[in-house]
Amino acid sequence: MNVALIVVVCLLIALAAAAGLALQRFEKLSNKKKKKLFTKTINEVYTWFEDHGLMRKTPAYIRNFHRDYPGLKELEAGHADVLRECEALLDIKDKLTDVQALGAGYTRGGIHTAKWKAFMFKSGDFLEENCRLAPKTAALIRNIPGVYTAFFSVLDPHQVITPHWGYYKGFLRYHLGVRIPHNNANNQCWIRVNGDRAQNAKLDKDLVVNGEKYYWKNGEGIIFDDNYLHDAANESDEVRVVLWLDLRRKMPFYIAPLNRLCLWLVYRDKSVEKIRRGALIGAEMPANRAA
Repeated sequence: MNVALIVVVCLLIALAAAAGLALQRFEKLSNKKKKKLFTKTINEVYTWFEDHGLMRKTPAYIRNFHRDYPGLKELEAGHADVLRECEALLDIKDKLTDVQALGAGYTRGGIHTAKWKAFMFKSGDFLEENCRLAPKTAALIRNIPGVYTAFFSVLDPHQVITPHWGYYKGFLRYHLGVRIPHNNANNQCWIRVNGDRAQNAKLDKDLVVNGEKYYWKNGEGIIFDDNYLHDAANESDEVRVVLWLDLRRKMPFYIAPLNRLCLWLVYRDKSVEKIRRGALIGAEMPANRAA
């Protein structure tokens, strides 16, 4: 056996030992820490592809998206129907789910806790009981490929969603302005995204002030990358509603299957099933009772 072959064998043995040790350590972690480590690792893979020019880096906002995401144009054209169904749901706003209960931990504690509700259409799977309460909106969402999460995001007056980062780079987020007070004539309803990668790397939430603000408009859509530092506010005296969609990010053919697999795994997790159960509000509503 020559020296080169011995070196290769030794390296393989060392790698196998290191992998075994890493697996043992992974198995000892709590489920929550396992999920964070899994997501962090996949995000690092995507970042590597971006840094080496193998995958396009995303800007803070994407405004020309209808070709890549067919169905969004029809959704925007259907704004009047979406608004009517949204207004009916606001009559039962107290029954809507607190976003905090859906796992958005960044709304807890601190100097401000957002009064923020959600009416969920889809979390991996459609919530059919809820969809029956807003059937036209649900039908429009079903016509959009690559939607994994969909809900009305209902933010009370004078509320702030504090600066934070998203958790997975395989998504892009879409907002449709559904019920924007006075169509934002006074620029009181906004989201702010800091797309500077160097500043994001500092992990300093105060740097959100350097971000670009987008002001929602009724019937207008915007896509943004929520993995950048961002915050949002409703500074008006009325409720603000946007339709929130998490869309599968467009990726090159050689990395897209990994993203699909990861998303399949994420949405089969028991925690997502728990979210779906907690988000159901429609079971006892009149539209869902047996005739």
